[in-house]
Amino acid sequence: MQLENEAGFREIEGGACAAAGFAANGCHCGLNPDPGKNDLGVLYSERICNVAAVFTTNKVQAAPVLVTKSHLKQTGGKAKAVIANSKYANACTADGEEIAEKMCELAAQSLGILPQETLVASTGVIGQRLPIQPIEAHIDRLTADLSAKNHEKMVQAIMTTDTRQKEAAVEFELNGKKCRLGGMAKGSGMIHPNMATTLNFVTTDAAVSVPMLQKALDEVVKVTYNCLSVDGDTSTNDMLCVLANGAAGNEEVTAEGEAFETFKKALYLTLLKLTKMLAADGEGASKLLECSCKGAPDLDTAIAVAKSVIRSPLVKSAMFGRDANCGRILCAAGYADASFDVHKVDVELASKKGAVLVCKNGLGLEFCEEQAADILSSDEIFINLDLNQGDASAKAWGCDLTYDYVKINADYRS
Repeated sequence: MQLENEAGFREIEGGACAAAGFAANGCHCGLNPDPGKNDLGVLYSERICNVAAVFTTNKVQAAPVLVTKSHLKQTGGKAKAVIANSKYANACTADGEEIAEKMCELAAQSLGILPQETLVASTGVIGQRLPIQPIEAHIDRLTADLSAKNHEKMVQAIMTTDTRQKEAAVEFELNGKKCRLGGMAKGSGMIHPNMATTLNFVTTDAAVSVPMLQKALDEVVKVTYNCLSVDGDTSTNDMLCVLANGAAGNEEVTAEGEAFETFKKALYLTLLKLTKMLAADGEGASKLLECSCKGAPDLDTAIAVAKSVIRSPLVKSAMFGRDANCGRILCAAGYADASFDVHKVDVELASKKGAVLVCKNGLGLEFCEEQAADILSSDEIFINLDLNQGDASAKAWGCDLTYDYVKINADYRS
């Protein structure tokens, strides 16, 4: 899955360690009974970073979310490291915040930084106590082997039901200085707007002020991660952090303008790729779904309609069954929190095998069912809606709903 072709931006390797001055590592510390599965990871910057972040909107928030928020408030949006684990979510337990703070203290002591300069994240089973002993026993070995080459080990450490690693990075220029921005993502299930939706750590060597970094993230998340839905469940642990260490040497971006727009485009391209990777790796998924809504009266309407269609269990099930059921799509669009004239809506289903118009002016059309089923047999399906009521457009991403989704989640704790 390639980044969209954009002049002035080049896709590169390295993920969250593509940017200068960042290193990472991951290891198996014993949280996961599988000795071949990394379950603890660290991401580190040699220089202090400006940080922007977005978090889960779930009212039940895991201890790492609360502690990370607290640390960013204490430092004014500064950090040098992230420590993360899988297997245990460290959510809904009596000593969760104490354990999360201890993780930061252990990482900070081993790295020679302050605990409040450390962010913390966890993913896994909710409601089970996270043991600190395995982390304490392995932290020094973990930090001793920090390297830009070990970014994949960190990615592996935050994976749970993921079936593939998710990384992206791009190179671009700000004020004549070469800059890089890259990230890693974790997520397969319990993914639903609004942000965050997974664990995500993005880094850049561009110099960007905290306010402008947060502004860029907020604007980009709205049209990427917040338009992603796998199963309608918003996790307790979700966060997306962007760390900017300024190692590229560009003049710091402190206001809107050309440099800010270039940086925001780099962030958009990277988060867009990660969003699509997350959607394609939904639990049990066999197809990536992309819903486009154009001809909307405004952006919020376009987003609402696209998201409503992409998160519908009936639409997702129909796509799995190769059923070109326009009624399910219209139904999902119709209960979106948006105002539009349903009698002007057209719906097209498409893939690399072709396209078929299934609805015109809000009414179902006759079409060849065999041709439609063949189109929907591809592993990437495009659900295209035209509201014919304006110039705004938006996209949302998700996956089909298969038998394996139930199997995976029925056995999740075992």
